[in-house]
Amino acid sequence: MKNIFFAFLGFFLFSNDTFAQLKSVKYTDGNQQLNGLSIAPKKGSKTKPGILILPAWKGIDTHSKQSAERLSSMGYYAFVADIYGQGNYPVTTQEAGKQAGFYKKNVADYQRRIQLALDQLVKAGANPANIVVIGYCFGGTGALEAARAGMKIQGAVSFHGGLGHDAARVNNPITAEILVLHGADDTYVPATEVSSFQQEMRDTKAEWEMIYYANSVHAFTEIEAGNDNSKGAAYNEKAAIRSWERMNSFLKEVLK
Repeated sequence: MKNIFFAFLGFFLFSNDTFAQLKSVKYTDGNQQLNGLSIAPKKGSKTKPGILILPAWKGIDTHSKQSAERLSSMGYYAFVADIYGQGNYPVTTQEAGKQAGFYKKNVADYQRRIQLALDQLVKAGANPANIVVIGYCFGGTGALEAARAGMKIQGAVSFHGGLGHDAARVNNPITAEILVLHGADDTYVPATEVSSFQQEMRDTKAEWEMIYYANSVHAFTEIEAGNDNSKGAAYNEKAAIRSWERMNSFLKEVLK
């Protein structure tokens, strides 16, 4: 309980003090205005590594902003993508489910929005040959879609993301390295989906790793999800810390 209290306290202090460092970036997909967030690294690097962050199903949120700030402090350019666009931001879970469902079904649209955000990350200063995409929940699905689309990225990291795709789609070779960080008790991702994903990784000759976190359900990195596993989505402090550390080591492995 004490650790959770300080995690909450640190989270909100961190958020209030540092979100001002994020720069709002307006860009477009046709006539649709998109509103992303950009931040440069606290310390520069000749290799200029960049991280594209894909938020969960409600769009840009506190957690994705916090991730951008943390990555900046670690020496990365970071950009938080806006997938839905101005006027389409969900407020309720029902609206979020509808919006996310559209992009999961219309994967070409999802991939295009990801690529547009990737372009903005490069425009902000990141080296186009030194980029990783990470995502949470719906965004974790998007990180995998970036790899499936053959985008110019070195790696993709999915935190408690959906793993499946339409079985009718052709599995093209995947060159980006894949890291999946998954709750061992995540009922949102059925065993059949996990099995199909792992077979996809074998079929595409991908370099991949999947880590399971005990006593963890969906959204285990999201403090705002609470801590009641029976609801199917809940925060797990140990899994959140360990998954971030594994992502950190992955970034050091795949980025120049």
